[in-house]
Amino acid sequence: MKTKQGEYAREIIEEDEEENEPIDPSKIQVDRESYNMFEENQFENPTSNPLSTFSIDVDNASYTNIRRFLNNGQKVPKDAVRVEEMINFFKYDYPQPKGKEPFSINTEYSDAPWNPDHKLLKIGLKGKEIPMDQLPASNFVFLIDVSGSMSDDNKLPLLKQSMKLLVNQMRPEDKIAIVVYAGAAGLVLPSTNGSEKTKIIDALDELSAGGSTAGGEGIELAYKTAQENFIKGGNNRVILATDGDFNVGDSSDRDMQTLIEEKRQSGVFLTCLGYGMGNYKDSKMEILADKGNGNYAYIDNMQEADRFLQKEFKGSMYAIAKDVKIQIEFNPNHVQSYRLIGYENRKLRDEDFENDAIDAGELGSGHTVTALYEIIPVGVESDYFTPDTKLKYTQQAKEKNKYKDELATVKLRHKMPDGNKSTETELVIENKPVELDEASADFKFASSVAWFGLKLRDSELIPSKSSKKIKKLAKEGIKNDTDGYKAEFIRLVEMVQ
Repeated sequence: MKTKQGEYAREIIEEDEEENEPIDPSKIQVDRESYNMFEENQFENPTSNPLSTFSIDVDNASYTNIRRFLNNGQKVPKDAVRVEEMINFFKYDYPQPKGKEPFSINTEYSDAPWNPDHKLLKIGLKGKEIPMDQLPASNFVFLIDVSGSMSDDNKLPLLKQSMKLLVNQMRPEDKIAIVVYAGAAGLVLPSTNGSEKTKIIDALDELSAGGSTAGGEGIELAYKTAQENFIKGGNNRVILATDGDFNVGDSSDRDMQTLIEEKRQSGVFLTCLGYGMGNYKDSKMEILADKGNGNYAYIDNMQEADRFLQKEFKGSMYAIAKDVKIQIEFNPNHVQSYRLIGYENRKLRDEDFENDAIDAGELGSGHTVTALYEIIPVGVESDYFTPDTKLKYTQQAKEKNKYKDELATVKLRHKMPDGNKSTETELVIENKPVELDEASADFKFASSVAWFGLKLRDSELIPSKSSKKIKKLAKEGIKNDTDGYKAEFIRLVEMVQ
C-alpha cells in the first residue's frame, strides 16, 4: 500500500518560547502527514463487468479532517478526501428494519446533479436501534498513545477530555481498562467496574506525554487485556487513541496490517480515534480500522468528541452486524455504464462476496450507511465512457423482454457480531427514476456532499465544480438538522471557490 507525503508542505512558524505566542494553525507544516494514495473509480461496462462488490464503510474521519484543513485556511490534500466518509458523516432518514433483520435497505434513483444527462442511484442501510438498557455489557480497553508527539493541546489533553465523555456513560455491568504506550507499553488501570467512574477518570488525568512510540507492544497488551476480561455475548472492544505516529515491527504498514488481522480473530472489535495535526498518520489509522473489525473517527475538538462518543455512542461502540458486503448487478438493458462514487479502498473481488473468510465492514446500532452510483443510461452519449468492442464469445445479456423493468439487483451479506456464517439479503431495484426536483431531501443532501468531495479531489469525471450549485442543492436537502452539522457543511462549501 502506497503512502503519499510531502506534496502539501507549508512553511513552519515556530512558537516563540519567550513570548509564548500561539502557533497559527494555517502555518503548521503538513508534509509530515500521510494519506493512502488511490485512484478514483472509473466507469464500468455492465456487459463485461456486471457486478460491483464492496465492503461498507461507516468511518467518517475524512470529513472531520477535511473540516480541520478548511477551518485552518489550508489546502485539503487530495488523498485525504474519501468521498464515502464525507457522505456517511451525516445521518439520513431511513426507516428502522422490520422483524429480526439487523438493517433496512433503501434505494432512490434520480438525476446526477453535476451532469443532468447521467443518473444517480442511492443505496442506504439503516442499522437497528437498540435501546440503551438492552445493550450487552461492555469490556472496553483504552489504548492511549502517551509518546512525546502527543504533548500538544489538541492531542493528549483533548484525548483525555473526550474519553471522559465515554466513561460517564458506563453502567455497573460495564468495565474499562487503560493501557498506555510510549517507549514501552504498560497497564495503568486494570479492568475496572463502570460504576467506579472517579477511579477511571483519575487514571486518565494522571497521564502525561513523553518518549518514543512502541505501538506494536501497546496493541499486543491491549488485546491481551481485552481477552483476559472477555465477556461472552458482550461488547468487547479496544479503543485506540493516537496521532497515528507509531511503530510496529520494522514500522511498515504491512507489519501493522498483519498484526491487526491476527488480533481480529480474537472476537475483540477496534475503534480508532485520531488526534492532532502536522504529523498526523491517517494512512496507518485507516489500515487499523479497516483490517481490525473496527471504525475510525478523527477528533479535532470537543464538539466532535461529543458527537462520536456521546450522541452517537451506540452506533460508534456497539456492532449489530459485521463483515457487511454489498454486491450490485446492473442490467445492461438500461445501464450503459456505471461507477461507484468513493469506496476505492473498500472494493472487493466479485468472488469475495460469498467467501466468509473475507473481512468487511461493521454496522453499529442505529448507524446509517449510504453509497452512490453514477449511471450513464443506455442511449446517452458521454465523454466519460467508451463502449467496449463487441466480442464474439461474450454472452449478451440484452434480452429485450426479460427483466425489462429492473435497473439492478442488490445483494447484501452480513454476519452477527459473534458469528462466522453470513446471511444473504436480496432486493430488486426498479428502473423508475424521478426528477431531481422530486427527489428526497436526503438524496439532494447526500449528492451535494459527494459533489463537494469530488470537487475537492478535482475529479476529471464531473463537468461542473460550481460551489454555488453545490450550496444550492445542499440547502434544498437540509432536513432534521437539529445539531447544525448540515448548516456547517454549507459554510465549508462557501470556503472553497
